[in-house]
Amino acid sequence: MENEVRILVVDDEERIRRLLKMYLEREGYIIEEAENGEEALDKALQVDYDCILLDLMMPGMDGVEVCEKLREKKATPVIMITAKGEETNRVQGFEVGTDDYVVKPFSPREVVFRVKAVLRRSSPTAFLDIEQGSANVIVFPHITIDQDAHRVTSHGEEVSLTPKEYELLLYLASSPNKVYSREQLLKDVWQYEFFGDLRTVDTHIKRLREKLNKFSTEAADMISTVWGVGYKLEVPTE
Repeated sequence: MENEVRILVVDDEERIRRLLKMYLEREGYIIEEAENGEEALDKALQVDYDCILLDLMMPGMDGVEVCEKLREKKATPVIMITAKGEETNRVQGFEVGTDDYVVKPFSPREVVFRVKAVLRRSSPTAFLDIEQGSANVIVFPHITIDQDAHRVTSHGEEVSLTPKEYELLLYLASSPNKVYSREQLLKDVWQYEFFGDLRTVDTHIKRLREKLNKFSTEAADMISTVWGVGYKLEVPTE
C-alpha cells in the first residue's frame, strides 16, 4: 500500500532490534533490520525508507559514517541511537545530518514518540498549518520555499535539505526578521522541550547555512545569529 511507513532498524545487538521492531510494528509500521553499518548503508541506498533508527557505535562502519555517506545521496530522516558516554560522537552525528537521537538505555515509548515526530515533520503536508495566508510558496530574495512541493530553491537551483533542516528554515521564514532563542526553536521546531540539547539547534543552523552557501552566499547570510539571543531569517531591504 502507498501509505505504508517503512522503517529500517540498525543495531549490532539482536535484542535491541527485536525490541524496537516489536514496539514499532504495534504502530502499524513495516520494519526491516540491519546488523551492521555496511548492510544498513546498502539497504538505505536501495530502499526509500521513511525513517532510519541507526545505532552510533557498531563494529566496522559506525553510525556517523553511515549517515555521512547516506547524506551524499539521500535526505532520509535518521534517528541516532547512542550511549550516555558518547556525547562527542552525538554532536558529530548532528554535524553529518542526523535528525534526532535517543540515548541508551531508552524507553521504547520514547523511541515511538520520536519516530512519530520525525514522520510528522517529513510529511509533505506537515508544515501547511504554519500561517502563511493562502499562499503556499514563500518568496524571499535568494530563497524560495514551495510548501506544497516540500522544496527549497536558491537562484533557481534546488537545495537538498533533510526534513529537520527544511522545517527549521520554514519556521524562521514564517516570521522573517523575528529573533528566536535556541530554547524556543528546540521547543517549537523539535516539538519537545524535555529531551533536547541546545547544540542540536546550533549544528542544524550550521548545516543549513553550509547547504545554502553552495548556491548563494547571500542566502546563507540570511540565517543570522543574534549573539546572546538566538537566530533569525534576516530579509535584505534591497
